[in-house]
Amino acid sequence: MKKLLRYRMVQRLGWICVLLLVWQGAVWSGRVSPLLLPAPRQVLVTFLDRLFYGELAAQIGFSLAIILRGTGIALVVSLGIALLSLYSKVFASLADTLCALAHPLPAIALLPLIIIWFGVGYPAVTAIIVHSTLWPLFLNLTAGLRATPRVYVECGKSLCSSPLWLLGHVYLPASISSFLAGMKIGWARAWRALISAEMIFGAVASSGGVGWFLFQNRVMMDTAGLFSGIFAVALIGMLVEELLVLAEQKTVVRWGMSAPQ
Repeated sequence: MKKLLRYRMVQRLGWICVLLLVWQGAVWSGRVSPLLLPAPRQVLVTFLDRLFYGELAAQIGFSLAIILRGTGIALVVSLGIALLSLYSKVFASLADTLCALAHPLPAIALLPLIIIWFGVGYPAVTAIIVHSTLWPLFLNLTAGLRATPRVYVECGKSLCSSPLWLLGHVYLPASISSFLAGMKIGWARAWRALISAEMIFGAVASSGGVGWFLFQNRVMMDTAGLFSGIFAVALIGMLVEELLVLAEQKTVVRWGMSAPQ
């Protein structure tokens, strides 16, 4: 397992190095203005300067705090809806209808309504994240719960007749693979929605988040700062994805429910 993860990381780093060489080659060619495409070294220096001596670290922490809060709310709500749908056909029909209506709606389309309901502050951004994360989580959790092998359920019933025991020891462990897949999709959608919302709403607190950092650098025409913000967004997204892959390797792959990638 460790070899697979190491090999995956080496592959990622190799391709990143290739992209950096192409980027540096474009800068060396002199055909692109430094105002439009700064050198990788300049972007790295700007990123480290803003991270350790500027407000970027605080802005990253602020964005991650909003993400965790919104994702946590979406996880609790989606789990509750999925469990109720498992035991009630009427509620399952209602939940499927709501999901079919709300899931295709991008968060940006709901912005006018969210602004009317929540204003343009912290609650509005949280509502956008909840909407972006809730439906992928619900769909994947529902699919995982419904796909639980019948033999597992029957064996669980023979060991204990309690619905809560069956839920905790059969249904939820069997659906962990679908849950992690939903988390990957939900995280990506929530991260994009957060950055977009912050760039539209502006600073929703004293320092704002990463989206506000990008907006500020765009207004100031600081291309190196803009690239450093984009680098921060990409780096955080990649690290969170790697954490989810590690969780998958530690659970569903180790338990034999999925083949290692």
